[in-house]
Amino acid sequence: MSKSNVWNTLNWGYIFLVLIFLYVPLIPPILFSLSGSGGSFSLKDITLRWYTDLWNQSLLITSTRTTLILGMITAVVTPLLGLLATMAVRELRVPRLILMIILLPLFIPGVSMGLATAFFFKQLDINTSYWTIGIVHIVWALPFATLIILTAMTTYDPILTEAAFMLGSNRWRAFYTVELPLIWPGIFGAGLFSVILSFNETLRTSLVQGPLNTVQTYIWSKYLQVGLSPEIYALMSLLIILTLILVGTLIVAQKTVEKTRAA
Repeated sequence: MSKSNVWNTLNWGYIFLVLIFLYVPLIPPILFSLSGSGGSFSLKDITLRWYTDLWNQSLLITSTRTTLILGMITAVVTPLLGLLATMAVRELRVPRLILMIILLPLFIPGVSMGLATAFFFKQLDINTSYWTIGIVHIVWALPFATLIILTAMTTYDPILTEAAFMLGSNRWRAFYTVELPLIWPGIFGAGLFSVILSFNETLRTSLVQGPLNTVQTYIWSKYLQVGLSPEIYALMSLLIILTLILVGTLIVAQKTVEKTRAA
């Protein structure tokens, strides 16, 4: 066997081990969620009972509604702010400073950010609402959305905008008719990634949620009260599947970006 073949085998073996490390821990919750006894898994004991029982829990239904509303708020607001941030990075004379300010929430511990936000709302006497929790989700998702849109925008050729100017378009019309159609998959990807982050946010949300539970904080509080249970396994499995679907959609969006660039 040649050295190149050995090297390729080692690379694929390393990738295989990484995939096992990342995804094997996701399998037991799915298996236990199908266990009729709620204990050890057996092929003879497969049931969907725990999934159907989820629909009978009113608090979970309310938490799901809150999660969906927060996801929609984050999906709409975050890409718009990310687009404005990327345009500021491109147009203003201090791009590094702007980018550093946008990325700063990534380096602040989640507990500190959540407590600071909760204290800020309390000082302003702002009651808990979907928007107060949404602000926390948006601040957390904005750096990622900005980087995604910035990546899509860096592949745009500014000569196309100059050509639009020569044809009589103003700045807004040139952006809307020429640049936006070429970078929209990046904006869509930023919105989708923001939804994923919103769905999976727990720590910051638990510090500012007040009486409004999300699915993640519901799981966390349920775990603290009764520990792991078949219902939690079922709910975790649904979230894992939903996240994988969203990630798959994000990958498709990235492929669309590549095809747009090639065109």
